[in-house]
Amino acid sequence: MKTLGTEQKNSAYLLPVTEEQAGQRLDNFLRRLLKSVPKTHVYRLIRTGAVRVNKGRKKPDYKLQTADAVRIPPVQVSPEKTKPIHLYQNVGQSLLDTVLYEDDYLIIINKPAGIAVHGGSGIQVGVIEALRQSHPRGEQLELVHRLDRETSGCLMIAKRRAALRGLHEQLRTGQHIQKKYRCLVQGQWPGAHTLEYPLLKNTLQSGERIVRVDADGQTAKTRFSLLKTYPGAGASLMEAQPITGRTHQIRVHAAHAKHPIAGDEKYGTPEFNKYMRKQGLSRLFLHAHELQLTLPYNGQKLRVIAPLDSALADLLKSMTKEESV
Repeated sequence: MKTLGTEQKNSAYLLPVTEEQAGQRLDNFLRRLLKSVPKTHVYRLIRTGAVRVNKGRKKPDYKLQTADAVRIPPVQVSPEKTKPIHLYQNVGQSLLDTVLYEDDYLIIINKPAGIAVHGGSGIQVGVIEALRQSHPRGEQLELVHRLDRETSGCLMIAKRRAALRGLHEQLRTGQHIQKKYRCLVQGQWPGAHTLEYPLLKNTLQSGERIVRVDADGQTAKTRFSLLKTYPGAGASLMEAQPITGRTHQIRVHAAHAKHPIAGDEKYGTPEFNKYMRKQGLSRLFLHAHELQLTLPYNGQKLRVIAPLDSALADLLKSMTKEESV
């Protein structure tokens, strides 16, 4: 069996794992390598033993080690399953225009609302797939964390495994990294509040994820601070700082406190959302505004601010004018 480059797919080949690739799960490694192959087919290749590591079968969560030899079988992809490259590149170029910070290890972009961080489940293209096609270091890019599709703002993408591992450790321990969000919520919510309610995640038959406060859930803690009130609109602009990193945490905690986020079709109130649409809001008003972290690969402290997009900024300006009339 030959050892060949990743472009060879007509016959099986062995691919040595580099030091940069070490530590990755086998399934994630294959999904990046075989970008045009459906996820279900990738897992089938692992399950049936078509993919092997050092001539043996491995589970999807096996962590690759330097110099492991991964057998890549021939794969066939029907043309309709392959997304056009120009689609990735067009989205990728627009994302590169939003870069807030970049060095040899890390990229931070101001993710627009409406684009998922990764493809799948009917989503044609996500941030990471688009950047992998458009960035010079594309094949090495990895998401450090996630944002909901309708949430905008600071999103970290690692360019090297060393950065990914270090930032994951910071997120896991809550040390050396802070995330701050801007959100417009229903009602007057003065002062500062620390909410600590456990969250339980459920997946409906439709595949939709729903999170609720539940004693059987995982610990979750969020700090909310008032930035500005809009009495005429019955709304408050808040800063939210998640201390933990649970799915939909800020949205569920705000809704549980009877101050749901404007534009939240999942956890908000229809009446408030309808009113805010009349004011010009066409999306969830949740924005990852600020990141403060210590770069794990050089010890430098970094603070990055992502400005609000024009839609959110214009909404706040219009509400401020109405309050002054």
